[in-house]
Amino acid sequence: MQLTANDVATAHAAIRPHIVRTPTVAAPRLGEPIGVRLFLKLDNLQYTGSFKDRGSCLKLQHLAAASPRPSGVIAASAGNHAQGVAYHARRLGLPATIVMPITTPFSKIERTEGLGAHVELHGESVAECTVHARATAATKGLAFVHPYDDPLVVAGQGTAAIELLEDQPQLDTIVVPIGGGGLAAGTALWAKHVNPRIRIFGVQTAMCAPMRARLRGETIPVLRTHTLADGIAVKTPGEIPAAILADHLEDVLLVDEVDIENAVQVLAAQQKVVAEGAGAAGVAAVLHHAGLFRGHDVGVMVCGGNIDRRMLSTVLLRGLKRDGKIAKLRISIHDVPGVLSRVTQLIGASGADVIDIEHQRLFNNLAPRQAELDVVMETKGAAHVERILHTLGEAGFPAITM
Repeated sequence: MQLTANDVATAHAAIRPHIVRTPTVAAPRLGEPIGVRLFLKLDNLQYTGSFKDRGSCLKLQHLAAASPRPSGVIAASAGNHAQGVAYHARRLGLPATIVMPITTPFSKIERTEGLGAHVELHGESVAECTVHARATAATKGLAFVHPYDDPLVVAGQGTAAIELLEDQPQLDTIVVPIGGGGLAAGTALWAKHVNPRIRIFGVQTAMCAPMRARLRGETIPVLRTHTLADGIAVKTPGEIPAAILADHLEDVLLVDEVDIENAVQVLAAQQKVVAEGAGAAGVAAVLHHAGLFRGHDVGVMVCGGNIDRRMLSTVLLRGLKRDGKIAKLRISIHDVPGVLSRVTQLIGASGADVIDIEHQRLFNNLAPRQAELDVVMETKGAAHVERILHTLGEAGFPAITM
């Protein structure tokens, strides 16, 4: 089956009643400093938190209407695809089995089971899960639902581009994260149909970029999937998406872990948008490769928001630390009564808020009557921290930032 833009339009008509029509929002606080008119397609607001709802919906609707109807469906996934399949299978009355790696966090297993699927844990990777799922499908007569290398799935994912260009028809550039390539391929099919001159950029993490290598005819490098953008850390690109992207894509841009972490942080802090690493990769690319986008109207697919709460907390706190809004000082003091109170008074009078303090007498090389204070404080920024260091030094308490 050779996919066309008409397939994407047909998919949109079929799934529209069963998915969230997610908004496209302007992001001037992110775009204006780099000269970009930036718009975010918030598919992190789908029912299960990612664009995977779209392709899963279309594929399962076709399976549910097939004759004979399959006795059930099976998929291999560690996250978003699992939830999309589970959700729509339950809606359509199809028993669903999801094969997940044994290392899958319990929270993801719990969410998938909560959507009505039976979860089987097998192997260390999604690749091993896929082999097991295909074998199970053959022996039990189940329909295997591929996460991206399926024409119906690609067409379903492309419906996000229909909505994006309905909301912002003036866009001349679209940036899409690439894992297996389904979302990027579907987006490219529709966008190039609407405007043949529109630029489509894919984004992959530098740790795992096999689609970029394939499209450039390069040797695929060593791949590492232990990344904040694990949702696009796919080792084997889809054959169907790759064929489409070879004809429709400007390029695949690379972003590193710092870029992705920063994008997650600024989306939350400035746009009030919660995105997982993969979902923030498009914004990371625009910020890192700003010269490619300056002066353009750019739409970015924020394709998922299923980030672990602990990880989100870590990213946000690390962002505050980088901005100097949270700082840790190591302060040398004389170990005598009243000094601790004097130091905290100086910090408080400087306008900072002490969050935590540790008095260290043993694990250092100081003289017996000397000690160190490790003070974590909330400040107004890097310049404020420098003023506090100066104030402490003037008062006889030399300090350094940690």
